[in-house]
Amino acid sequence: MKTRGIHHINIGCRDSDLPAIEKFYCEGLGLTVGPRPDFPNKGLWLYCGDHPLIHVVVRFKPDWPGLDEKRSSYDHTAYEVSGVPQFRERLQKLGIHFDEQNVPGAGFQMFMRDPVGNKVELNFPNEEAPADVARGTLSALQFPEQATSR
Repeated sequence: MKTRGIHHINIGCRDSDLPAIEKFYCEGLGLTVGPRPDFPNKGLWLYCGDHPLIHVVVRFKPDWPGLDEKRSSYDHTAYEVSGVPQFRERLQKLGIHFDEQNVPGAGFQMFMRDPVGNKVELNFPNEEAPADVARGTLSALQFPEQATSR
């Protein structure tokens, strides 16, 4: 018996959030919408290659106020990625605000929020850290008290 890794994450939302979530994860992160079992509620399965990595399900009423970090221990989901310049350009084009950090040994990272408030981390290899982000820079989104972000 052993744990092999993350199978999927599940994001709950309102029906009205589905288009923005699809745009964020598909256009922003490069995932694709794929087949989803015939569950009784609406939702999306977002694929990384042939794997349904993110399950999005309509669980909340239209008046749901969104993520309340004060009552949740969830902090973020991290994705292993490459191509810093391409991600910067894509996210800026889509108007997705992101913070960057460059902590030696941790890899170069970008942090942002998805349309329903979940924190998302993109992890790039150390060698992709851009020269314009100083070593030791911390993301204001990830470390609000210690941030040295641009």
